[in-house]
Amino acid sequence: MTNLANIGMIGLGVMGQNLTLNIERNGYSVAVFDREPPVRAKFIAETAGKKIVDSNSPEELVRSLERPRKIILLVKAGDPVDWTINLIKPFLDTGDIIIDGGNSHFKDTERREQQLKPDGLFMIGSGTSGGEKGALLGPSLMPGGDRNAYEQIRPIWEAIAAKVADGPCVTYIGPGGSGHFVKMVHNGIEYGDMQLIAEAYDVLRNGFGLSAGEAADVFDEWNHGELESYLIEITAQILRVKDPETGKPLVDLVLDQAEQKGTGKWTSQLALDLGVSIPTIDASIAARNISAHKSERIKASEKISVRATGRFGELTDPFKDALRDALYAAKICSYAQGMSLIKAGSDAFNWNINLSEVARIWQGGCIIRARFLGKIKEAYLRDSQLQNLLLDEDLNNRIEEAQPEWRITVSTAMQQGIPMLAMASTLGYFDMFRTANLPLNLTQAQRDFFGSHTYRRADQPNAGPVHTEWEELLEKQGGG
Repeated sequence: MTNLANIGMIGLGVMGQNLTLNIERNGYSVAVFDREPPVRAKFIAETAGKKIVDSNSPEELVRSLERPRKIILLVKAGDPVDWTINLIKPFLDTGDIIIDGGNSHFKDTERREQQLKPDGLFMIGSGTSGGEKGALLGPSLMPGGDRNAYEQIRPIWEAIAAKVADGPCVTYIGPGGSGHFVKMVHNGIEYGDMQLIAEAYDVLRNGFGLSAGEAADVFDEWNHGELESYLIEITAQILRVKDPETGKPLVDLVLDQAEQKGTGKWTSQLALDLGVSIPTIDASIAARNISAHKSERIKASEKISVRATGRFGELTDPFKDALRDALYAAKICSYAQGMSLIKAGSDAFNWNINLSEVARIWQGGCIIRARFLGKIKEAYLRDSQLQNLLLDEDLNNRIEEAQPEWRITVSTAMQQGIPMLAMASTLGYFDMFRTANLPLNLTQAQRDFFGSHTYRRADQPNAGPVHTEWEELLEKQGGG
């Protein structure tokens, strides 16, 4: 066949369609297939004249591609990915590359890579962030897998990625499932970021009684400072939208039951496995779970009163600035937790992930893009082995400045009964991380008392575990 397409796309949902248009706009021809013929036919009709090749079957798509074949899968994570791979695998040849651009679990990606390897086929797990608009105009891309296979797709990936001052928002993450792992943590950070913003919004609306438009003005102001980010920007935009039917702020008509697709939960589960604390992300998942129980919350609101120890007055500029600083400090701590998890995963799985590059490619295209990612990038350039961002002098100095306002914000909101699950959890994380001597010595003593689990002595930390017969010792000492 002549005029073979440069790359294939299987899955023509909105993301698949938009990424296809992005690839084509950047000069590459794309062969497409979708299991729903009407979806494919409509897309082909709408893109007539573009370098997009229709395929009536998986086999036809494979045959229409130049070698080594490069095929993107944008289908639902889980079994559909395996089904799709099995559909095209019989027609592939040694050296061909399958690229999973969805939100697959990184361990699934590694399993698929091992299954394909005996046939000389390659699997690239490419995290893709930016939503529908990002897919069309330039996403942040997090590819992982065989390095040589990535080099085959690198020109396309660099062409279609979002662009920032220091380059395209794509980098080779590492081997195996590292790309999908980083995207998973990205989504966990996204969960935490959204919850922190929601809590600040709650203080403005239900604490100070601001209208949606007035709250929008506050977020707009914040977006022109160090809090500048995509999520702050769209928050201001959302708060200005009116419902066409009632004229009320549309946000007030959105049911307060937040859904989730599982990537946040995966992040928390893996953090537990790796022994990394990510309380901001954990709190954001808990908040979504609590929100799902709407009927129970309504009953509780009718039976449980709030015994506030004061009330909010008018929103003053000093308190608005305090809320801003609290949000900034909490967000930095949230990103610090996520980056620590990426480092722990990189060390555990021998991926050698460049954390400065991760921060760099998140500066554009993705949902969590924010101005302060430039500071995070610089922190890891100064020290590539930085264990936690809170140990970076520049970031630590800013949090130190914000610390009093953070405490005032959390305590004031909690005194009024306004939920601060993520903000308070993040402050607790900060306080525990900065504390040299924690009360967990009592926890260890309790464990040894009831379960003979042993402990280490603070005055002899290298002497090994010891066990004490606490009751026997107490009796000898005349206690009890």
